[in-house]
Amino acid sequence: MRILFLIVSLISSINAASVVSRSESYPLSQPIVHGPKARITVGNRYIAPDGFNRSTSLVDGIFPGPLITAQKGDHFDIEVVNKLKDDTMFLLTSIHWHGIFQNRTNYADGTSFVTQCPITPNHTFLHSFSAKGQTGTFWYHSHYSVQYCDGVRGPLVIYDPHDPLGYLYDIDDASTVITLSDWYHTVAPELIGTVPVANSMLINGRGRYAGGPLAELAVITVKPGKRYRFRLVQTSCDSYANFSIDGHNLTVIEADGQLTEPLVVDQLQIFAAQRYSVVLVANQPVDNYWVRSLPNTAGASYVNATNSAILRYEGAPEVDPTTAETPSTNPLVETNLHALINPAAPGVPGYGNADHNLALVISLNNVLFYVNNVSFVSPSVPVLLQILSGTRHPSELLPNGSVYILEPNKVIELTMSVTGFGGPHPIHMHGHAFSVVQSAGSSTFNYANPVRRDVVSAGTAGQQMVIRWVTDNSGPWFLHCHIDWHLQAGLAVVMAESPFDTSRHVSPVPYEWDRLCPVYDHYQETLPTVAKGRLDAN
Repeated sequence: MRILFLIVSLISSINAASVVSRSESYPLSQPIVHGPKARITVGNRYIAPDGFNRSTSLVDGIFPGPLITAQKGDHFDIEVVNKLKDDTMFLLTSIHWHGIFQNRTNYADGTSFVTQCPITPNHTFLHSFSAKGQTGTFWYHSHYSVQYCDGVRGPLVIYDPHDPLGYLYDIDDASTVITLSDWYHTVAPELIGTVPVANSMLINGRGRYAGGPLAELAVITVKPGKRYRFRLVQTSCDSYANFSIDGHNLTVIEADGQLTEPLVVDQLQIFAAQRYSVVLVANQPVDNYWVRSLPNTAGASYVNATNSAILRYEGAPEVDPTTAETPSTNPLVETNLHALINPAAPGVPGYGNADHNLALVISLNNVLFYVNNVSFVSPSVPVLLQILSGTRHPSELLPNGSVYILEPNKVIELTMSVTGFGGPHPIHMHGHAFSVVQSAGSSTFNYANPVRRDVVSAGTAGQQMVIRWVTDNSGPWFLHCHIDWHLQAGLAVVMAESPFDTSRHVSPVPYEWDRLCPVYDHYQETLPTVAKGRLDAN
């Protein structure tokens, strides 16, 4: 069977479309899909997803990385293998399973220097975890410095065979996962300390850059009369995007792994790391329609079909669409989204009525970001290891000033406000979904039925957002801006939930996790010099 699998894979690669070099067979004509038991390899490869050829860091040699799928209740065993060799980029890695709560498995969260030491070249780490009833649209990416900007990112979906909203759609499979990704022609380590500007926006790993060749675009095929659940996964390092499909409305039914009351829109603004499921009804004349994903990059347009893909009805000619862009009349507004199940925010309604009310202020000074006047710098010993070792009192956890101790089973209300430039900041919290009781730019509060999600915009200067969650998941959880350049520049804190309970909550810690830091320390000691491509985020 393995030989047959390899032969079929080889034939598929030979037939795959390639823009720059047919011998590279990139991108693949059909998505590669892994189940919850998988072995993925992080390595280097030259690819040209927008027509510009460059060395990258990828999962299994493709961009985006392979789709990982599971059914509700499945247990995940995913072995990550580090085969990185190109030292113009980072040689260490770790993989974070974005949106998975990792309840009782904080050590599998994959966050370098918060929950683990990074994986060194030619070593592996097995992530073994359960998603504990979670379903929906997630993704995975490197959580080592800004490595995912060089390509280490891919989608993850947990299907619910009894989806309460399943009656709204007919088709939901690998072909309906749509990734949006900003793309850079310069390797990520060289962009640290600058103000990076993406060269292109890719849809399903394909796109074009301004002034570049007419590279092949992604094609999404639909059958007339069918209803499709498109799972939009925003894997950008920076850019947010306004997503729409000419001639079609989209019904939002999920935000970040949380079902929502169905909401019809004609455009969605999607921030980095956010995900939405939208239902498209293929009820228009058989034809080709532009799929649009316009980033917030200065001068971004649709000239020469940049920032575009093609929605093609079966039976339509294989030509570019001629549909025209029309102004949005019904864009997504976050405050119009409402959680479908148990919609009320936790705790006593009313601003400031939580068990613990926390205020964080984002500021910028030169090239560094600060949260409450502290810029996050990764500790040399992961926060989880500090807690489990017991050598420090929780109040002394490092990095100093960036670790917030939270008591167990309390309702937390976090107000995050922004001063200075750099926004809007998409804020992600590991280990939880939260209720967005006030969205950035809105003056109203909603404790009755706010949207629940794991990435929310904190807005721009003078704005704030307010979220609530319950501290029912002991361990250190990263809260940070998902503009990766901003995270690298210090826009992060650690929420250490009930650290006195963590050793019991995550027990037993796997032997493989215990070995990560000694192997990493030995690797650091054996480096003759710290080359540019080997910069470590610590």
